[in-house]
Amino acid sequence: MKFTGLIATALLSFAALAPLNAAEPSAQQVAPCLACHGEKGVSENPEVPSLGGQPAPYLLIQLYLFREKQRVVEIMNDVAKDFTDDDLRAYSDYLSKLPPPAAAQDNADAAKLERGRALITRNRCNACHNLDLAGRDNIPHIADQREDYLVKTLREYKNNTRHGYDGTMAEVLAPVTDAQIVDLAYAIARFK
Repeated sequence: MKFTGLIATALLSFAALAPLNAAEPSAQQVAPCLACHGEKGVSENPEVPSLGGQPAPYLLIQLYLFREKQRVVEIMNDVAKDFTDDDLRAYSDYLSKLPPPAAAQDNADAAKLERGRALITRNRCNACHNLDLAGRDNIPHIADQREDYLVKTLREYKNNTRHGYDGTMAEVLAPVTDAQIVDLAYAIARFK
């Protein structure tokens, strides 16, 4: 399904995302999330991250930022606008239990992979995101995320159109060239 079709499907489904009265959202309530973020939380769209394997505290903060419009992505702002704090926790906990995406399966370019791995170490990605890049607490799981999404996100942090909790990502990416961003994304998407 094309991205515009996914958006239309998600918009029609958002009625199911009514605030929760239960401790855990139902499959029907989570279906609109998975319509965009992929079945079982593994995205098939370059504009949308995989949610599987993300730490619950990270998801909670992101949903809070969307609800409060401190992070502006219109579709997500609409989804989260009526969520209570308990709803945010319930969705975060549910989504964090989905399995993380698998590493990209292809005949990897060994030189590009090695350049990317060196950049992971040199830029200390593995300090904040953990040695396995699985994230922790409020730091996202980036290992095996879609390569195209990683390139997009890293470019946004570098050009300061996407903001983190602080200036760390912009600071780390300031000296990184666009070619290096491509290599970083390549290696992270194939992280084992």
